[in-house]
Amino acid sequence: MYPSAKRLQEFHPSVIREMTRLAIKHKAINMAQGLPDFPSPPELIRAASVAMEEGHNQYTNTWGIPELRQAISNNLQNLYDLYYDPEEQITVTCGVTEGIVLAMLSLVNPGDEVIVIEPFHDNYLPAINFAQAKPVFVRLEPPFFQLDPERLRAAFSHKTKAIIVNTPHNPTGRVFTREELNSIASLCREFNVVAVTDEIYDRITFDEHQHIPLATLDGMFEQTLTISGLSKTFSITGWRIGYVCAPTNLSAAIRTLHDFTTICAPAPFQYAAVAGLKLPESFFETQKQAYTTRRDRILKILEEYQFIVQPPQGAYYIMSDFSQYSAHADDYEFAKYLVEEVGIAVVPGSSFYSTPELGRNTVRWSFAKKTETFDAVEQRLHLKKHKSVGV
Repeated sequence: MYPSAKRLQEFHPSVIREMTRLAIKHKAINMAQGLPDFPSPPELIRAASVAMEEGHNQYTNTWGIPELRQAISNNLQNLYDLYYDPEEQITVTCGVTEGIVLAMLSLVNPGDEVIVIEPFHDNYLPAINFAQAKPVFVRLEPPFFQLDPERLRAAFSHKTKAIIVNTPHNPTGRVFTREELNSIASLCREFNVVAVTDEIYDRITFDEHQHIPLATLDGMFEQTLTISGLSKTFSITGWRIGYVCAPTNLSAAIRTLHDFTTICAPAPFQYAAVAGLKLPESFFETQKQAYTTRRDRILKILEEYQFIVQPPQGAYYIMSDFSQYSAHADDYEFAKYLVEEVGIAVVPGSSFYSTPELGRNTVRWSFAKKTETFDAVEQRLHLKKHKSVGV
């Protein structure tokens, strides 16, 4: 048998998706993957159906249909006063995952360093590895997951080519403050580093917290690749509609790679995405209220069963310390116990860290779920806790 390529030997399939497979196998409630279990907006469903019926089922313009690129441009300008030229600076991709890979392959040379803020989503390291670069990690400070400016500065050097910034943050739910973002921007300018931002949860924030795109800060437009998409905002994770916004020279490189990888995002869903971006602001306000209710519900459940948690400021995940709930010393063992014995799937916390020990007593929950799902989670925790001794 032939061995696989060396670049793949240190990587394994996504732990997040593996937990979804285990949830299916054990008929468990999937609180692991960021997978909403409630319907997508009917306006988008109708728009996708109409697009298919009207014959929009073939390749589109590689960069995305003009209507969608214009809608993305309008959306960013209206929300953040951030303008990207839809003709040259916006590329529609197959989700944020493709966008991150394109960013690394277009920016980074073998041996360059890429700063990764941890905990981190599990597609960042493979993307860096594909570009044959070296990740340098900056840990968010527990228990509030704040970004320490001294630790951040120490990560920058003449070898640094890029930094990946994810806010609102997965898996912690942090929304970076303007002060934290200014620290990143200042160092990017000083060391001539490009920021690659993952802003997929920009419309899902809580309380007084507001998303600030890094590209809007002084001097950062030319040094930022703004990556986002519609999957989370509109509960259409299977449609794979993302986008990369970049200054013209970087956009050209992104488009070349995109052309020779996925060619184009799914055609009918691009037309439906236009309808989504044209929904009134009342839709997003209602959605924010609904996610706030979901957040508060999962917090109440976890606190009731002695998980240690910090309320998320954005996105739809929560990291929990399970050490008071369970005697399991290992997050993988605890996650296996939950999915096999309790019937609930979560993600082991160590999978989000370069040093696994940092997440050994934590697991991540997704709360993009309907009321009935929370009811079932609460019931299963209640039944297992009262039937078990020395869990």
